[in-house]
Amino acid sequence: MPGYSEETSQTLRAVLGLRGLIVDGVLKAGDRVAEPLVVERFKVSRTPARSALVQLREQGLLDSLPSGGYAVSIFSERDVFDAIELRGTLEGLAVRFAAERGISHSLAAAMAKCVTELDDAVAEFAKSYDPDRYVRLNDQFHNYIIEAGQSPVIRRSLERVLSLPFAAPNAFVQSTGSARPHAVTIMASAQEQHRSILEAISNREGKRAEALACEHSRSAWKYLRVAFESRDSEMNFPGASLIRRSR
Repeated sequence: MPGYSEETSQTLRAVLGLRGLIVDGVLKAGDRVAEPLVVERFKVSRTPARSALVQLREQGLLDSLPSGGYAVSIFSERDVFDAIELRGTLEGLAVRFAAERGISHSLAAAMAKCVTELDDAVAEFAKSYDPDRYVRLNDQFHNYIIEAGQSPVIRRSLERVLSLPFAAPNAFVQSTGSARPHAVTIMASAQEQHRSILEAISNREGKRAEALACEHSRSAWKYLRVAFESRDSEMNFPGASLIRRSR
């Protein structure tokens, strides 16, 4: 149906566009977001605009207002740490399932190759402070974790958590400013955890794999503290404008 296809396309355009404005800080925490703004900004009709607002609310980036309409969500530092903790808990469950249920030889080989390439990426970062390769490979490893868990329920739950931009594994890697040498230490430690997680999965050590993944998520906590405390940090990581820092 052409009408349905066009409406879906408009909704997707509005969702991606509005999400981009929020994540990039054009729309800041507490800013009101109304249907006419979406219609005008993204050249969509009212129904796709309304659908986009509902989807962003479900993703946690908008809050419904008692008076009607929406406002960009506000998060405390504790909220950010809680989101990271939840990601670690879900990934921990995924790797426990992977260890207990077993994974294919091809997936095990792909994960091992990724870990080896991450070794090189960490070494490159230590020299150049260019995180691009590390970010790509780290995303790949965490995608493998989800695949290894073989659980659509965990996958859907993680997708919901990861809709919050600051919950992603790489959220703070590029935001350490003058504290980048400290980031090298964090990255090296995180890489050893990657290796240990894969080892635990291979050895069918479910509880160990789970504990390692939960601890691994706290690497993001460490990056976050570096980003917060770095003197020249401008809080330029994705979704930074949503966070109200405690004083």
